[in-house]
Formats: sequence, C-alpha cells, structure tokens
Amino acid sequence: MTQAPLQRLSAALDEERRAIVEHDVEALVRSTQEKLDALRALEAAAAGFGFSEDMQARLAELAELNHANGILLARRRREVNWALRHLGRTESHGAYDAQGQTSTTSAPRPLAVA
Repeated sequence: MTQAPLQRLSAALDEERRAIVEHDVEALVRSTQEKLDALRALEAAAAGFGFSEDMQARLAELAELNHANGILLARRRREVNWALRHLGRTESHGAYDAQGQTSTTSAPRPLAVA
C-alpha cells in the first residue's frame, strides 16, 4: 500500500536533483511540492500500517538522496550569494536583530582601481 507514495517520493527526488543541476527553478518548485505531497501520503500510510524492513531500507536510501539534494541546494545558494556579493548587491543575513529587524549588508565593490 505504501509502494505508490515511495515511488512518488523517489520520482520527486530525482526530478528535484535534475532541476537543481539544470538550474530549472520552476521544476524545482514543482518537484518540491510533489515531494511534500508524497511525504504526507507516507506519513498517513505509516500511521495506519507502519513500514516493513524493506520499506524502511528504501526510505533510508531516499533520505540519503534528499540529503544530497540539500547539499546541492546549499552549494547553489553559496554560488548565488558569492555572485551577488561580487556584483555589489545587498545580502540579507536571514536573522533578526534585537529590534526584530533583519539586517542587510551592502558592500559596494569598485570595478576598477585608478
């Protein structure tokens, strides 16, 4: 009964990896939504029946694929942040200060030195 959600999750993770590698943002959004839907279906199935040892092993493999995709995404984010920084764009730190505001840094970079 849980094979279909496992297959959906596997396909979504494969599509997510392809989208990351090919810089396809729209496919990444779609695959992430499909991944979340498959995970919800797996949770519902596990609540009713649990997982066999084979399914648990497959879930562990899929968890490794998900982790690898996360590493790729983190790398892409660092690449984008590096490029933005070198173009003189501002970058949000994603953290809040004591006043509840996010801080941004602006580091203008000269394109040439006289």
